[in-house]
Amino acid sequence: MLAIISSGIAPGLALLAYFYLKDKFDAEPISMVFRTFIFGALLVFPIMFIQYAFSTEGVLQSNWNNAFLLSGFLEEFFKWFILYFAVFQHTEFNERYDGIVYGVSVSLGFATVENILYLFANGIEFAFGRALLPVSSHALFGVVMGFYLGKGKFTTIEKKKHWIALSLFIPVFLHGTYDFILLTVKEYWGYIIGPFMILLWINALRKVKEANQLDESNVIQLFEETNNISK
Repeated sequence: MLAIISSGIAPGLALLAYFYLKDKFDAEPISMVFRTFIFGALLVFPIMFIQYAFSTEGVLQSNWNNAFLLSGFLEEFFKWFILYFAVFQHTEFNERYDGIVYGVSVSLGFATVENILYLFANGIEFAFGRALLPVSSHALFGVVMGFYLGKGKFTTIEKKKHWIALSLFIPVFLHGTYDFILLTVKEYWGYIIGPFMILLWINALRKVKEANQLDESNVIQLFEETNNISK
């Protein structure tokens, strides 16, 4: 049991630490990050209940519906809901990169509990593959969600709704595409999901770099304004 729990938790914590340490300015309070992680973990149970109910009733059971609605939209919407209503207005969310930290945190909270349950049901031999694919993909969807929420918070009122909408619908699309590949490509799926994951990583790392660059520009501007006032 201890081995399964450790194997289930380790990838999520490692990825969370990786993206947390990528923050170049004013690292987020560990307590706030942990709280967001727990919120994500608690989402697993109501989402699993909803998915089970639809499965039992035989509703929305096509591959497309399963991928884009019951997985992509349902899971990403609840994660987005937590971020928008519990984190977005918080005073600790004071930089663009903060959105990435909290997006990854809520996503990995969800992915970690889901991963532990899967390993208990199917065996620890799946731990490595789960770390490479489902857990990592949730983290990368969280990067995208948090990046656009960060842009939405620190922009003009006219553009705010645009970025906030993208923070939901782009992760839904990416998550749905990921699941649709797994559900429909029965043979040689690795030849498709491998490049897809590489593209997700490239996109996520670009978002990390861009968010830090935008925050750096703000820090420099604030320093110059403060310096001018002191003169």
